[in-house]
Amino acid sequence: MLKILHIETFFIEIGELTFFSRRFFKELFKKPFEFNEFLKQCFYIGNRSLLLVGVTAFIIGLVITLQTRPTLEEFGAESWMPSMVSISIIREIGPVIIALTFAGRIASGIGAELGSMRVTEQIDAMEVSGTNPFKFLVVTRILATTLMLPLLVILGDTIALYGSYLIEHLKGDVSFQLYFNKVFNALEFGDIIPATIKTFFFGFAIGLVGTFKGYYCSKGTVGVGSAANSAVVFSSMLLFIIDFIAVFVTDLFFEI
Repeated sequence: MLKILHIETFFIEIGELTFFSRRFFKELFKKPFEFNEFLKQCFYIGNRSLLLVGVTAFIIGLVITLQTRPTLEEFGAESWMPSMVSISIIREIGPVIIALTFAGRIASGIGAELGSMRVTEQIDAMEVSGTNPFKFLVVTRILATTLMLPLLVILGDTIALYGSYLIEHLKGDVSFQLYFNKVFNALEFGDIIPATIKTFFFGFAIGLVGTFKGYYCSKGTVGVGSAANSAVVFSSMLLFIIDFIAVFVTDLFFEI
């Protein structure tokens, strides 16, 4: 019985999230557009995530190279390291790991921020004063996460490749020019374009779930913590679903 209730709650939340996203697209094209708030959120979200994404990406590059190099050395295939690392990071590891890091930092922050505003009745006060809180609080944040995550992923992939280069330079005395020549020779548009496009969907999902959980937060301080926690869990699960769909569609497209 308890499992049935959990499944029922899950599908109810999916339905509510669908209506929430529909409302977002309706409000998106209505005037006025809160451009100043949008820019503020872009700076706030990007600046708050920059250090965490940079450190995470750098460690990804170091670890992948350190773990993979001994295996390639056994087969005398160390020269394949730049190609293998670049493709794996650009296609999959970079976008997914950075998006999960971004979700943990941003989705929880948005959920807690909007949840505390709901609990303290600031959102209700905005509605009474004639301001559209959905457009001011929700639309701007979803657009900001949708735009900033791809930029952070591009930056993170670059830092990860540099971290990989450092290991190759120390272990195999590979020059900077040689390493990145091999990287660019290995990469194709089919590796870069689908990976970049799916990061927009990742950013949209993170912003959508974070604002949804915060905007409809239950009353009380417990509700704020629950909104922040469930925003991270729900958005992380959505990221894996979107990633699977993106990989499946890309595979079908290139098979055609």
